[in-house]
Amino acid sequence: MSETIRIGIIGYGSVGSGPYTRQIKRMQSEGYPVEVVQVCDSREERRQVAKERLRVSNFTQRYQEVLENDAVDLVLVTTSMREHGPVAEAALHAGKHVLVEKPMAVDLETAQELVELSQTSKGLLVCAPHVVLSPTYQEMWRRVHRGELGKIRLARAFYGWAGPNWGQWFYQPGGGALFDLGVYNVVSLTGLLGPAKRVTALAGTTIQERVVDDEMMKVEAVDNAHVLIDFGEGVYAVVTTGFTIQKYRCPAIELYGDKGTIQMMGDDWDPNGYELWLNDVGAWQIHGESDPSWPWTDGLRHLVECIQTGSKPVIQPEHAYHALEIMLAAEAAGKDGRTREIASTFTPPRFFDAAEEQAASHLIHDRTQL
Repeated sequence: MSETIRIGIIGYGSVGSGPYTRQIKRMQSEGYPVEVVQVCDSREERRQVAKERLRVSNFTQRYQEVLENDAVDLVLVTTSMREHGPVAEAALHAGKHVLVEKPMAVDLETAQELVELSQTSKGLLVCAPHVVLSPTYQEMWRRVHRGELGKIRLARAFYGWAGPNWGQWFYQPGGGALFDLGVYNVVSLTGLLGPAKRVTALAGTTIQERVVDDEMMKVEAVDNAHVLIDFGEGVYAVVTTGFTIQKYRCPAIELYGDKGTIQMMGDDWDPNGYELWLNDVGAWQIHGESDPSWPWTDGLRHLVECIQTGSKPVIQPEHAYHALEIMLAAEAAGKDGRTREIASTFTPPRFFDAAEEQAASHLIHDRTQL
């Protein structure tokens, strides 16, 4: 990992200038060869923020300049949600590696273009959220897919808060609680249980006006939702999310199987270990967080490692597309109460160790001979 990966950041608001800047500094301290060479933001006052936090003086208000810069290898897209898709698409066309924050786009047409581009572009595409990279998620995945809990029959996921008082785009068309918050739960559940078959929801706007950026505005996006997901074979899940939740004390993810229950503590983007109930044990087993410092920005590290090693990212654009289709179906169901079939699919990442993967491969091979 000797060749430096040069990063251009497009969007230097609270996410780019905060968590991702900390992630970049952490990676540098751990020996990752990364350097930020250009920062873009529509607000001129963020030029000084970039200079202070990253010591980067190459600042622009035009994202096209980042894409035209031959010194940029990797583009980090942390703009408002409506801009994610178009900027990521332009960056792939420019031959850059791309990490785009969630959601990958706000409409399926743009998202499909990103999926197709990712298959032909010189650059790799990684779409947030990065929940499947957390050690806690992966250990839960292994327990589920080893069959320790038996057949999973029901699941629940939860994430919400009172909502931001900055960034009016959170509450305008193309924003909302599902795209900003529920997306974590949708990606976690589909990663654990596989592609969804059908979706319906109670989803709408319950707080009609909010003070954002010091002025009263009309809320036009979904801020409150219960999303019901049918995974087929009678397996159901619910995602509860909203900019309507002051505080909560419950697991982020719960899976209920024939032989037991497993629940992720904390949030799926910030896990705090998991608890396991197995019927044949008859007691809750508490597994503390194995990596308390794991950051939800870990996709950047993963992308850099994939660039350096020439490997395929674990996080695939098809998964992000599937999650977007589920969320759009939920928003539509909130308006008319109808259930929507989900047309897309994807192959969830696997996290067996080498011996388990080899055994699983033999089983698959044996079945094909029957």
